[in-house]
Amino acid sequence: MSGKLRILPLGGLGEIGKNMAVVEYEERILVIDAGLMFPTPEMPGIDLVLPDFSYLVDRADRIEAIVLTHGHEDHVGALPYLLRETGIPPAIYGGTLTVGMVRSKLDEHKLGDVPLIDLPPGEVVEAGPFTIELVHLAHSIPDMRGVIVGTDLGRIFFTGDYKFDQTPVDGRPADVARLARLGEEGVLLLCGDSTNADREGIAASESSVGPALLETFSRCDGRIIVTSFASNIHRVQQVIDAAAQLDRKVALVGRSMRKNFNIASNLGLAEAPPGVLIQPKEIEDYPDERVVVMSTGSQGEPFSALRRMANQDHRDVDLHSGDTVVFSATPVPGNERAVNETIDRIYELGARVVTAKDEPIHASGHGSRDEIKMMINLVKPDYVMPVHGDHQRLRLHSELAEEVGIARDDIFRGRNGLPLEIDADGARFGEEEPNGVILVDGIELADPNDAALRDRRTLSADGICLVVAAIGADDGEVLSEPEVVSRGIGSLDDDPELAGEIAEIVEDTLVAAARSGNREIDLLQSDLHDAVASFIHRELKRRPLIVPVVTEV
Repeated sequence: MSGKLRILPLGGLGEIGKNMAVVEYEERILVIDAGLMFPTPEMPGIDLVLPDFSYLVDRADRIEAIVLTHGHEDHVGALPYLLRETGIPPAIYGGTLTVGMVRSKLDEHKLGDVPLIDLPPGEVVEAGPFTIELVHLAHSIPDMRGVIVGTDLGRIFFTGDYKFDQTPVDGRPADVARLARLGEEGVLLLCGDSTNADREGIAASESSVGPALLETFSRCDGRIIVTSFASNIHRVQQVIDAAAQLDRKVALVGRSMRKNFNIASNLGLAEAPPGVLIQPKEIEDYPDERVVVMSTGSQGEPFSALRRMANQDHRDVDLHSGDTVVFSATPVPGNERAVNETIDRIYELGARVVTAKDEPIHASGHGSRDEIKMMINLVKPDYVMPVHGDHQRLRLHSELAEEVGIARDDIFRGRNGLPLEIDADGARFGEEEPNGVILVDGIELADPNDAALRDRRTLSADGICLVVAAIGADDGEVLSEPEVVSRGIGSLDDDPELAGEIAEIVEDTLVAAARSGNREIDLLQSDLHDAVASFIHRELKRRPLIVPVVTEV
């Protein structure tokens, strides 16, 4: 063995989402996944949250390839933004459906000429000092692939998201035989999924959901609206199958839902019986008892189809009494509030709600504790680094590894930006690299400490106060009574006396400035900001965004 191997996680550790890892050997780089997260309520106006990939931007010429485990957004959603910043690498590898979904995504971002390669499981390719082999695993989306990265120093195995489903919908369970052989051949490091490290036993089979959906549908008299992840092709297929058995039509609602199903259909990974699918605009042409709507919005996303239905502003679906909304998904940690708000609004409209707490209509795509232990026992790694989970789950995964015989000193519970370095002398954490997040605001990339985001947080919490004044260009004299406009500041919005007091403070500040000879607009506005902010905080205990505007006439 020679050289030093570095594994640098840029996302997915200490959080659920934006999974991304960098493998470095002989000064060359391999990237595993490029995922995103959705914004929290503390990020007003932000559309997406990406890993901070500035480390890769500075080393773009060293990237040999990008390998994608599967097509979920938390593993591929950041790819278009990464490619814009780093340029196009020599190759991007993934499974058939992953490549199809990513190609569509890159086309939308006007990134057409990208070397996307469908790499069959078991086929080995070289990328600089690395070898790459994909292993078929089961998940909630077809073509999930674990990644074997080979180097002169040894092999790393990235599990991606997986579970040991013995009866998957597509009839293709995880390639346990290859995992066992891999364990016999030797694995230097296992980077394993920690998402369900807090759940006992094994995850329910995805195929168990179909009969439960059929049973649930059979008890519904009116229209049925089912929501799940748009990329959960197996779940969409089971909804279509259940609807067809009950002689119901199915409308796929939500752009990503329609797009992903079309891609899977074209690849032969999903199908609908003739005449079952209808367009969203045709929903009203059929009696309620003949319709199933398959919709995006299972996580309460603000602009998703279900959220718009709940707010009664969807153009094709008007929720009403008699409808049943089936949540065939569970909230991703952090999304509970948005999901609960959506459910409560649905109840307010008179519709009925069925969740996985009520019926077995959802099965996790991630392995539970016994499956995590099984993976470690099959692969038999020298070292283990838990990934894909918040700190609680990373710790639980570490404890599971210790339970099945991995020495505590050989288990590395890391965090984003902290590289694990392995050489002939062993493994250890290296010097931490700068890391964080990149925010997508529209089509722009922004820093999380950006002033615009801070202003939005202030606006959402404490409102805004705009003060406008005109002064003479020659002497700084106040030419008219200052105008005060406020929004979202409670009693100030409806209290002309308070607004009048603020106008007096503005006038007094400007008069004092004129006497002192201060004529610089920037300084005047700064003085007004401080004076008005101090008054509002003293009187109302609020800290709104203060926008002073001074014009010279």
